[in-house]
Amino acid sequence: EVQFLESGGGFVQPGGSLRLSCVASGFTLSSYAVSWVRQAPGKGLEWVATDANFIPISSGDETYADSVRGRFTISRDNAKNTLHLQMNDLKSEDTAVYYCARSQELFHPPRGPGTQVTVGS
Repeated sequence: EVQFLESGGGFVQPGGSLRLSCVASGFTLSSYAVSWVRQAPGKGLEWVATDANFIPISSGDETYADSVRGRFTISRDNAKNTLHLQMNDLKSEDTAVYYCARSQELFHPPRGPGTQVTVGS
């Protein structure tokens, strides 16, 4: 069964940084494009970033939503079946629960508990 376990969220002041991690199980991370999505209070799921560097298309790109481009960086560690999201210069509008997902299931119900990110002063 495909599952994810997200971690690394917390409370941070505007301009701060956090690094999220997501351990995947039930499939081989290196064989899939994977993404981060988020859900702000009272809103639906919003796509954040995708890492398309999966085998055999190892030259795939990382892509980002306009709202996070230049501030967030997605990466993966295939040996550890883990996806990361480095978030810098955080803003109040980044407050949300963050989930990871296989890109083919981008807006399906999350398969993990998510990790809460709260940006405030």
